Amino acid sequence: MSAVPRRHLVRDFNHFITCYLCRGYLIKPTTVTECLHTFCKSCIVQHFEESNDCPECGIQVHETNPLEMLRLDNTLEEIIFKLVPGLREKEEEQELDFWRRNQPRENGQADNEKLQKESEGAAEPGQGERDGAVEEEDQDYHRSDPQIAICLDCLHNTAQAQGESTVTDLMKRFIRCSSRVTVGTIKKFLSLKLKLPSSYELDVLCNGEIMGRDHTLEFIYMTRWRLHGENTYPMVLEYRPRIDFG
Repeated sequence: MSAVPRRHLVRDFNHFITCYLCRGYLIKPTTVTECLHTFCKSCIVQHFEESNDCPECGIQVHETNPLEMLRLDNTLEEIIFKLVPGLREKEEEQELDFWRRNQPRENGQADNEKLQKESEGAAEPGQGERDGAVEEEDQDYHRSDPQIAICLDCLHNTAQAQGESTVTDLMKRFIRCSSRVTVGTIKKFLSLKLKLPSSYELDVLCNGEIMGRDHTLEFIYMTRWRLHGENTYPMVLEYRPRIDFG
């Protein structure tokens, strides 16, 4: 008589899918590349505000900027959503509720439905090209749009950019523009100001996370910058030579 295979319960995997810091299920699982321990993104970012060491093993992650050593684990996130029924829907509902309660009034009120459509359509093919066409047709150059002020900082001494002199600080780091401007447009602006070759690739980051080229500044402000209540205005975006993680 063959043995009946044991059914595994979700709790059997809790050691692999829960956060060491908050003890809840991993939300936006983020891995420390130095030791490969994984935590909720918000938990580890908050921890690194007080310490440069991994909270689980105690290893020093980085001398000055441990956020540079964090990587989102999208595969693990999908596994957790499949293992835990209703977790994805609950998180999406909470995130949408957060957006509604934290509209950036200093940047102009944003329509919730419009923001949701922009976030859902951020990965649509050809979005960057369409944005360029719309900007050319808009005679007031989006001056009537809600405006946002940002600071563009150059990230120095990244692991793969040591000795890199092409990417430098801007003469004027603060700009004011439409909240509808995308990261792709910011990259073009940086390439123009820094006189970079057309083939040169840049990363643009907010709070240590690489931003997609179709993300608008409004979307980044609401979903990344405002997550940290102590963050001041204007929003800070960092740029560096593109790092290929293979």
